[in-house]
Amino acid sequence: MKVLRWSRLLSKTAVLIFVCGATYACDEFLDAPPQGALDEGTLANQDGVEGLLLAAYRGLDWNGASGFEWSHSASNWAFGSIPSDDAHKGSTAGDQLGAQDIQNYNWSTGEADDYLNGRWQALYDGVVRANAVITLLNKVVDADPDEISDADREGIRGEALVLRAHYHFELWKMWENIAYYTELDTDTRKSNEGVDVAGSLISDLDEAAGLLPATQRYGDVGRVTSNTALAYKGMVQVYAGDYAGALTTLRPFTTNGVYALESDFSKVWTGFPAFSNGLETILAYQASANDGAPDGNNANYGERLNFPNGGPFGCCGFHQPTQNLVNYFRVDANGLPLALSDPAGWNNVDTEWDAAASGAVAFDPRVDWTVGRDDVPYKDWEVHQAGWIRDVAHAGPYSPKKTAYESGSGAVSNVGWVNTQLSSMNIHIYRYADLLLLLAEAEVEAGDLENARAIVNQIRTRAAVAAQGPVGGPLAVPIDDPSITWANYQVGQYTTPWTDPAAARAAVQAERRLELAMEGKRFFDLRRWGIAETVLNNFLGTETAAAGRGSATSGAQAFASKHLLYPIPSLQIELSKVADESGNLVDRLVQNPGWAVAP
Repeated sequence: MKVLRWSRLLSKTAVLIFVCGATYACDEFLDAPPQGALDEGTLANQDGVEGLLLAAYRGLDWNGASGFEWSHSASNWAFGSIPSDDAHKGSTAGDQLGAQDIQNYNWSTGEADDYLNGRWQALYDGVVRANAVITLLNKVVDADPDEISDADREGIRGEALVLRAHYHFELWKMWENIAYYTELDTDTRKSNEGVDVAGSLISDLDEAAGLLPATQRYGDVGRVTSNTALAYKGMVQVYAGDYAGALTTLRPFTTNGVYALESDFSKVWTGFPAFSNGLETILAYQASANDGAPDGNNANYGERLNFPNGGPFGCCGFHQPTQNLVNYFRVDANGLPLALSDPAGWNNVDTEWDAAASGAVAFDPRVDWTVGRDDVPYKDWEVHQAGWIRDVAHAGPYSPKKTAYESGSGAVSNVGWVNTQLSSMNIHIYRYADLLLLLAEAEVEAGDLENARAIVNQIRTRAAVAAQGPVGGPLAVPIDDPSITWANYQVGQYTTPWTDPAAARAAVQAERRLELAMEGKRFFDLRRWGIAETVLNNFLGTETAAAGRGSATSGAQAFASKHLLYPIPSLQIELSKVADESGNLVDRLVQNPGWAVAP
């Protein structure tokens, strides 16, 4: 089985894409002949088109071409995780001030604006790459209809459409009011007002589903398929509030066998090649290490800060789980989330949950697949230690764990600055557990509460299969294995029929947090559920240095309605200006509500 790797760009085609500094919103230099433009004489063949398509895939993570490294990670931790109750920025107070301001809702600063501009630029760079594939494909086919087979022509276009939809979807999640670009657009300063983004996403994904095969072209694991397009369509429908449409799209995946939950959680986030594109993978960034790239940049570069600052990794202590998140993994006597059965008391512990404190306490075992805790095994390395934290007083005692590769996986890069931060561990963008929980949401909103209960219980059944094993032993062991001394793991089922929509909705939302914690989903979930202001202001009220949880949020603004959408970067608004009939410059990009004064 072959795996789609970005290093193939080096051997297949030297692709140089000219993209202006801020992508679609560009200045007058567009009128000048571009430096490093596509040489269509060289690329006007199938190899050229396929190479350009690989470049479009490469945009799923930071690639050195555009955007800040950390603002364009595949997991979107900077905008989907640290502004939520899942994680702090981590590190120290003075490190990466842009991320600090994103975390604390100070989005009008220049540092935050830089981070936002990096994300905007990188995502529209991905759109440009996808559209460039379609444009070149059309030119090659027009010039020589026999150069590319019908199957490959349809497959190339379909893959590019899925990628174009993905990049626009990420933009839509962040800013909502965006321009949607296709290969037919010649106006690089389109307005973002009145755009039916969801409709355009569905249109692209529907077309892609009709063009793509059900399995990856050439057997390249990592390529998108018709199933990817349909699964992605269902996600868009849930985000758009089209629950009836989502049921039609997503229900077949529960029976058609295309995707499935991994047998246990150790196989979900892993650097072991045997599981890196497993049953659960719908779309993942295909990281590559030790492939000849001298700087290691084909690895999962966007996550490189997110390791313990000490121990075997060396740097850098970002994306630290919160006390709030660890508390959320506690369960009641029935093995169900304590946050549901004791809403007033579940978050009342302020002291560190190290192994000694948690040994007799009932936890969902996913806590130790998600969070590094002191004296608890950190995958197959050693026990997590206090010295691994850069500044406990700032961001607390916990480390991220999901995106850390295993010692025995062989995934680590041999090159690059602090090479131990780089690996070939793939980064999930969309996985089957996410799909199931989106479907459960749609079932609740459609009134099919028992269907939702069955889905949530399926997720919980897998969670109960195995826990983090001891150092020197198997990575995963049964949750009641006597070697486990750092928690009393329990995962119960919802055995009583669901009849109350509000309670069912809360249970599904709780399960999404437990299952997808630290995966860059939480902030966008809270926003679309309409509970962000309440949840996040409650979080700010409890996650304080006075409570012993660190000072990370001490400079935070209260979360307000304007924070439901990120401000459009000031540079992009400036670059969108066009002259009206009187010669006056007017903005084609309109700022989001509450951010009328550009940062």
